[in-house]
Amino acid sequence: MCGITGYVGVKDATPVLINALKKLEYRGYDSAGIAVFDGQEILVRKSKGALKFLEQKLAKEIIRGSIGIGHTRWATHGEPSDINSHPHTDVSGSIAVVHNGIIENYVSLREKLEKKGFAFKSQTDTEVAAHLIHFYYEGNLLEAVSKALKDISGSYALAVLCDKQPDVIVAARKDSPLVIGTAKNEQFLASDVTALLEYTRDVYYVDDNEIVEIKKDSVKFYDNDLEPITKQTSHIDWDIDSAEKCGYEHFMLKEIHEQPAALRQTLSPRITKEKKIDISEIASDEILRSTERIVITACGTAYHAGIVGKYVIEHFARIPVDIDIASEFRYREPIFNPKNLFIIISQSGETADTLAAMRMAKKCGARIIAITNVAGSTLAREADAFMHTNGGPEIAVASTKAFTTQLMCLYLIALKLAELKGTISEENLSKAIKELETISAKAEIVLQDKKTIQKFASRTFNKKKAFFIGRLADYAISMESALKLKEINYTHSEAFAAGELKHGPIALIDTDTLVVAICTQRALFEKMDSNIKEVKARGASVLCITYENEHFFDDSADAVVHIPETFDEFTPLLSIIPSQLYAYYCSVQRSLDPDKPRNLAKSVTVE
Repeated sequence: MCGITGYVGVKDATPVLINALKKLEYRGYDSAGIAVFDGQEILVRKSKGALKFLEQKLAKEIIRGSIGIGHTRWATHGEPSDINSHPHTDVSGSIAVVHNGIIENYVSLREKLEKKGFAFKSQTDTEVAAHLIHFYYEGNLLEAVSKALKDISGSYALAVLCDKQPDVIVAARKDSPLVIGTAKNEQFLASDVTALLEYTRDVYYVDDNEIVEIKKDSVKFYDNDLEPITKQTSHIDWDIDSAEKCGYEHFMLKEIHEQPAALRQTLSPRITKEKKIDISEIASDEILRSTERIVITACGTAYHAGIVGKYVIEHFARIPVDIDIASEFRYREPIFNPKNLFIIISQSGETADTLAAMRMAKKCGARIIAITNVAGSTLAREADAFMHTNGGPEIAVASTKAFTTQLMCLYLIALKLAELKGTISEENLSKAIKELETISAKAEIVLQDKKTIQKFASRTFNKKKAFFIGRLADYAISMESALKLKEINYTHSEAFAAGELKHGPIALIDTDTLVVAICTQRALFEKMDSNIKEVKARGASVLCITYENEHFFDDSADAVVHIPETFDEFTPLLSIIPSQLYAYYCSVQRSLDPDKPRNLAKSVTVE
């Protein structure tokens, strides 16, 4: 969940490290720190809180050197504090370490090291790594790191600096993302390519159980036994502006507005000139046609996309779909057979529980299809096939365009399966494809009505409770909508299938409650209207999201937000946008930072 970076080259390292940490701050912002070799010793500067506090400290204590490592923290072991901030050093201060992940056996390692006379300063698991590397150091940092890693259980992306070898950074990775950027006479490392785009587009993706020796003019890869590994670089084509705010107040607002373009980028390459769906990147027609069951696994927002996927695949293709939270899936005994398709969804492609679920399914013989936004991610590289959402970098912690582009991928899979299974006519398939091609323009129309949502948010942002209700796919969107409000407004928000209100949740309704009713399933309008009247009778304020020119709920709800007409099955691509905007405007009304919600990080690389 933390972000790490490093630099070795000819530039002053401090500004490069700070700039990279700004790009990585979405991964953690409890504290930040850097370690730079100034020609004589390793100087460590770190500070609790946002990166700006470290910058203030460095403005008073300028440190210079051409090699260094940096860290922005999301606390796991030990409260956020200056002492618990990274980098951590050994007893002598000659070795500095930054770490993303969790050392699961740190208690036993700490006890072992304390018995040998090592004194600990912090409460963190990472300090163990610094002392352990010192224990094994005999003049070769690469060998010391290799020996230390054999004692460590858990997940890690590590970067290590040693004043006795001041021209090298040693890095290693297991279950936490790490990428190396390469350029002439300088090398970079980071948890995410967005931190490197300003300096280079040529990168190496570090795989699990690999160790890297990085010097300004070379990058060498080894396995855990220090056997050399040959790696090829990848080229990143992202526009650097896509990782900047470009005039928007927050990344989240920018990314909400990027959804029409992102949806086009996801859909267009997969629609042929003959207006057919081409998803051959994930499987042949023969494999898809023979599929008898689909399992979808994900976490958080991606899980909610998977729920929509279940509805639409079963609706169009009539194939049974199981949907499971990855952290639950990995601890039970799932049942697979060779005709099962396993779809795994993750924005970052590095989610720890999701990766573990994928590896379990792979051992069971399932065919793995990964849907993710990061081409070089672990998920994309380990899956049998990879479906790129093409959404571009998503910086805000609360996911928006990643969700809608994941949905678009799932719609394409559903319709292709329906075509191959013969469960949809050519005429209806053609209509569905044409309708999907209009969704981007319709998303633009939803965004044009943002002032209506902003006004409603200004009146209701301080409600103590918020309930989102819906039926069928609207219920799935209710879950994602409630999550957005939780994440960035810190409101106690829940989602309920509207038919379940009378089975308990209605007891919680009072005048301090906001109810958002998502009403886009026409066959169920009367039932949704009854649910709205039930909560209104108990004092709740109600916002309804429904179709344009639809007045069914005008007399029931306090406010109505309209989305353009589309197929009922496709409404999640549009109905989520008002909820995203509502959460954003509520957060701004409360003077919160929607890009960096407390206690959360973008990429959940630990259990």
